[in-house]
Amino acid sequence: MVTGTRAHNTWQLAGATSVAVITWVTRIVGLLAIVSVVIPAGRRSLRGHLAEWLELPQEATVAAATVALVSGVLLVMLAAGLRRRKRRAWQLAVGGSVLLTAAHLGLRHVLGAGIVSVILLTGLLATRRYFIAKPDPVVGRWRAVRVFLQLNLAGFVINLVLLSVASDTVLEPLSFGDRIQQSVLALFGASGPAEFHAMWLEDLSAAIGLLCGIGAVLVAAYFLLRSAEPAPRLSDDEVRRLADLLKHHGERDSLGYFALRRDKFVVFSKSGKAAVTYRVIAGVALCSADPLGDHEAWPGAIEEYLAVCRRHAWVPAAMGTSELGATVWARFGLEVLEIGDEAVVDVETFTLDGRIMRGVRQAASRTKRAGYKVLVRRAEDLREGELAELETLAANWRGTDTERGFSMALGRMGDRGSVLVTAEQGGRVRGVLQFVPWGRHGLSLDVMRRDRTADNGVNELMISELLLAVRGSGIQSVSLNFAAFRALMEQGQRIGAGPVARLSAKVIHFFSRWIQIESLYRFNAKFQPRWAPRYLVYPAVRELPRVGIAAFEAEGLGGRSPRLLRLLRRA
Repeated sequence: MVTGTRAHNTWQLAGATSVAVITWVTRIVGLLAIVSVVIPAGRRSLRGHLAEWLELPQEATVAAATVALVSGVLLVMLAAGLRRRKRRAWQLAVGGSVLLTAAHLGLRHVLGAGIVSVILLTGLLATRRYFIAKPDPVVGRWRAVRVFLQLNLAGFVINLVLLSVASDTVLEPLSFGDRIQQSVLALFGASGPAEFHAMWLEDLSAAIGLLCGIGAVLVAAYFLLRSAEPAPRLSDDEVRRLADLLKHHGERDSLGYFALRRDKFVVFSKSGKAAVTYRVIAGVALCSADPLGDHEAWPGAIEEYLAVCRRHAWVPAAMGTSELGATVWARFGLEVLEIGDEAVVDVETFTLDGRIMRGVRQAASRTKRAGYKVLVRRAEDLREGELAELETLAANWRGTDTERGFSMALGRMGDRGSVLVTAEQGGRVRGVLQFVPWGRHGLSLDVMRRDRTADNGVNELMISELLLAVRGSGIQSVSLNFAAFRALMEQGQRIGAGPVARLSAKVIHFFSRWIQIESLYRFNAKFQPRWAPRYLVYPAVRELPRVGIAAFEAEGLGGRSPRLLRLLRRA
């Protein structure tokens, strides 16, 4: 384990300075190119220099600005890929450096820009071994080319039609060949043979051409450089191996069973005694809970997982880890942040008696008087067709378009060994809970749904009846919901709390209007659980926003706009 950790840390440090320098040089050059287009002094310089280099007329300031702007944006995009050591970004940067060097030498700009290009090219070639991330396996080899051609073709066709239908009052008559030439040059922002009598038509033609031309370059670059986001799917053999690890080591982590979600990838340690499951979102390979299997073999599985992340330039992260799991992850140089607590109820000590349980007791009694009856059954004991009915009801009561949950959600119902709790009123099901196995002596809450027209207190009734029903059956602990930022809320509400603690509590209260943070904590606290802290593991502070977006999207709470993603994929 120590050897593997040292090897990982050595790789992290090797070439970091060289890669950082190249990244910043590329980024700064790109930003300077963009600024040169924005500020007036830069635009005046462009009128002379770039137009002369490209052998364009002095009036072709739009073309000069376009070249500078696109080049600047592309360099900034490449810098992001270089920072993550992506091989494709390195290849494009080398190609661009070769072209720039040749151009500067041919124009006798040996000093200044020419030397910078040579230095950048030399640095890229010298650090080649550090850029090892594979190309995106999802996008496909030719999608960037296809998008580039499609957008350019669209701009060309639109301009060709526009020039063909324009009347003589707004445009001097053009031959078909001249219309083709004008449409092509418009993609680059260059002037063509067209003589416009109406300024609005000239501006419209230039805008269409530039929009499609610049869009083609930038969208194609996005597909070339964007992080891989393959569609995950566990095979039947992988599920079998994971289930075998749970069978022998499932008692340790209450969230272990959720690793059997099908929409994940898995890597096993070389010994096969441990495994890490993850999903790729927004360039983050997001793990949930602790690795599976023998905790002595966890480092081997983590090493295999980190090797996969390095090959694809994915950001490694894990959410919902236990204290032991976070300790092991931290040995690999990752940062750890406490994000909340899991509510765990001890079955043997749970009771509805006493003043402290009055709220749950009254809610349960009130719903019982309203005619609610609770049934607690194993999934295999349901009558034929009942599971399908419960799945339909749970989907209708969900309230969101997508299933929420990742680290504490299975995404399906009815696995053997699961416990389903239903609340019926007058023969009609008004609420349903599903608990998945936590080893042989525990259960973990997976699904909690109820009819929106059902009486308040139905969930309290179902949970309390479950806790009382499983007593004496070998079940010792029941894991309920996760309470995010519980410690911050409690600290902020204490007498004498400092300004930072009070402010943190107010921020959490504010966001609880849209995300169930405070209400979920208060609901869990009703059952007097013990709180088990859970942690977020991430590589560095600069990656925390990306990891946060991935975590929110995985849990179904937000993240990137699904509509925007669909538009980019269909571009």
